[in-house]
This record gives sequence, C-alpha cells and structure tokens, in this order.
Amino acid sequence: MVELEDVPELIDPVMVCAFEGWNDAGDAASAAVGHLDETWGGKVFAALDAEDYYDFQVNRPTVWLDGGVRRITWPTTRLSVVRVTEPTTRDLVLVRGIEPSMRWRSYCNELLGFAHELGVELVVILGALLGDTPHSRPVPVSGVTSDAALARRLDLEESRYEGPTGIVGVLQEACAHAGVPAVTLWAAVPHYVAQPPNPKATLALINKLEDLLDLRIPPGELSEDARAWQLGVDQLAAEDSEVAEYVQQLEEAQDTAELPEASGDAIAREFERYLRRRENLGPTGEKPAVGHATAERPAEPESKESKEATDSEADAEPGTEPDAASESGPEADSKTDSEAGDDRPSESDENGKG
Repeated sequence: MVELEDVPELIDPVMVCAFEGWNDAGDAASAAVGHLDETWGGKVFAALDAEDYYDFQVNRPTVWLDGGVRRITWPTTRLSVVRVTEPTTRDLVLVRGIEPSMRWRSYCNELLGFAHELGVELVVILGALLGDTPHSRPVPVSGVTSDAALARRLDLEESRYEGPTGIVGVLQEACAHAGVPAVTLWAAVPHYVAQPPNPKATLALINKLEDLLDLRIPPGELSEDARAWQLGVDQLAAEDSEVAEYVQQLEEAQDTAELPEASGDAIAREFERYLRRRENLGPTGEKPAVGHATAERPAEPESKESKEATDSEADAEPGTEPDAASESGPEADSKTDSEAGDDRPSESDENGKG
C-alpha cells in the first residue's frame, strides 16, 4: 500500500509519464514531461527505490560537488505534481524516469499504486520512435490505447501491435489489466537526425497533449528551439546532395500519402487546434509569437499580371503605395509507416504502439 502524506487532494488528476531509453527517440518524450515540470514548477513527492529496478552498470550513478561535499545521484523514477489553471483547473501527476533494467511488472504495479492513491482518472504515456519522416514536415503524432471504448470516445487508434516492446507498452497493458484508462502518444522522429535533443518532436507531443486533455500549455522557448533545430538540419542537408535528395523523396512520399486525408473535416479540426493555441498564454502572461512547430512559407513571387496591374495603379494614383501580401499557413499532420536501422523502436516495430 502506497501512503502519501504530503500530497494535497488533487483536482481531476491525470498521470503523464515518459521514460528515457528505448522508447524516447531524440529524448522527445522525456523532454516534454520535463517541460511541463519546469513550466508549472513541479514538486517532487516520491521517488522509486533505485536498488529495486536498475542495473547500475548500465545506468550508472553520477557524482557531483555540493559546496565541496561529494554527493551521488542515483538513476530512478520521480513523481511530481503540477496544477494547471487554463482553461479549467486540474492537476497533472508527472512521472519521469529511466526505463528500468529489471522487475518491470513490479515497477508498473508501484506506479499504479500511486495512481490509485491519488485518484488518477487517466494515464497518458509519451513515447518517441524513429521513422522515415522528413524533418521539414510537421512531426507525425499518433494516439493509441488498448481500450476499445476509450479509442472510440477520444478518436484514437486501438493498439494492434505484436512484437518487442518497451516499458511504455508494458505500462499501457498494466493499466488495461488494472482497469485504469490509458493512452499512449507516439511522435515519429526522422531516423537520419536521431541525436537528441529534438525540440520539434517535443513540441509536437506537447501540442497533442493539449488537444487530448483540453489544456493550455505555454510553449516557452520550444517554438524558437524547434525553428532553430529545423534550420540547422536544413543547412546540414543542403551540404550533402545525397541527404537532400533523400529528404526530397520523403517529402514527396508523405505529401502523396496525406492527400486523401485533406478532407474538409480534417482541415476544420486543424484550424480549430491552431486557434486554440493562438489563445495560449506564455509563462509571463504574454501570447507567444508562434504556438506550434510549423515553418512559415516565404512570400510567393509576384506574377507578371499582378505586377502590371500594380504599375497601372501607381501611374493612376501618384504618391500611393501598393499593398504587399505574403502567404503562410499551418501544414497538415501526416503519418508514415517504415523501418529504421537503429536500436530504438521504429514505426514498423511500434506502429501498433504496444
């Protein structure tokens, strides 16, 4: 039995989990939970005993100096609580740790013990996998669950995956057996830029979590970091013709695959998400310049006909200046299924999101 004395009564609590390791390509998932913790000043109320779940030759402790005193930080999993007030007040129980080395069933049961004692109504697990997705397009994020009724209610995929899995899949199934509603959100990270961090994938998970829980999550510096990350990868790709050609192939394949999904309903849903994020307030109370990681398209060149019309206007009304117009717009989400040659899960490995 888990006993909690220092945690106040929570309001409509949801548990949000992420684990470093195999299910965390580009550190996107663990960085997303870290962003939530930093944004709202999470207060750690519990940590699992590292001796029970970790092989310290695989996940080694670290030594650091505290005012000249040597201290050791052990790899573990910590739980903290943050309170969200927009648009309504509710609490998030944040679980952030390293995928355990052993005793996974006991590990999941201990987390579920905390969920039971805190009255958690839903568990959301964040993960990231490697896939054949271009860095220049919006990061595909899919939501899956093992609960058929929950899949219908939240418009999610029902998990059909069979094969190797990580702690994300094991925890989701543990929740299902315990009768706790659980959802897993997977972000697809380009396999050719798998090195962490990947702020664009982190921001995509944050945006999907907003939609799922109807929250307002300030993006902070993630929007600017995501743009800088994409520009950096653009520059690297431009320096290698083979990489640039490969990225172009991925773009064309994804654009072709998403054409059937560009229905009126899909466009309306994306526009509603865009409007909700525009209303999002940053930590200082100011509206962020950009609420999601999509690059603006440059202004299209003026056609010959419009230029002649503008010249005629200028001749007819001396002293007036023509209006300048530029175009930008949100790009539609897409999803690809493929394999990646890496020890992390690929989209083909986890497309059922086990």
